[in-house]
Amino acid sequence: MLFGKLLPREGNFFAMFNEHGQHIAEGARSFGQLVTHYADPVLREKYANEVDHAEKQADRITADVNRLLHKTFITPLDREQIHGLINAMDDILDLLQDSAEVMALYDLQRMNEDVVRLAEISARCCERVQHAVTLLPKLNQAAVAEAALKTCEEIDRLESDADRVMRSAMSKLFRDNIDVRELIKLKAVYEHLESISDRCEDVANIIEGIVLENS
Repeated sequence: MLFGKLLPREGNFFAMFNEHGQHIAEGARSFGQLVTHYADPVLREKYANEVDHAEKQADRITADVNRLLHKTFITPLDREQIHGLINAMDDILDLLQDSAEVMALYDLQRMNEDVVRLAEISARCCERVQHAVTLLPKLNQAAVAEAALKTCEEIDRLESDADRVMRSAMSKLFRDNIDVRELIKLKAVYEHLESISDRCEDVANIIEGIVLENS
């Protein structure tokens, strides 16, 4: 009993989730600006650096959460849920950073409407993830739990939208007679962008599980 009393009981997990969610939203906004201003090399680099910065800050929080998990005797959520949630959230920013890097490494010369649309959906997914995470500390309130489930449903719908946009984009890509190198570049970009919403859906599924277990 004495050993248990000496160990931290709750930690600061919810605050850390919230801070990580803010970095996800910041990274998504910067990525959206990168796509919007892609034709300007100076602004493109500026916003790519902002995405990198958000990813590094989020990595630090992810490491802190995983360290705290080993030190905390009683956690506010199931340990596996905490571990799964923070790592799924971290995957979102990793993919935002990867998408920006793929565009640079493949020397993509211009944006098209499908890239812009996928980037917009990704940004909205990330904003909804941030919102859902802010609700975690108050899930014992029925109205908050309901709002969390509604937000997760919105993320699911956005992920389905991203799937439809990518299928349409891929169809056009292979139907139109374009340069093979350009096809390879755009295919990689489409796949990276669509995977952002997939990871957001992973976060939504974990949060749905937390809500249902705690309601």
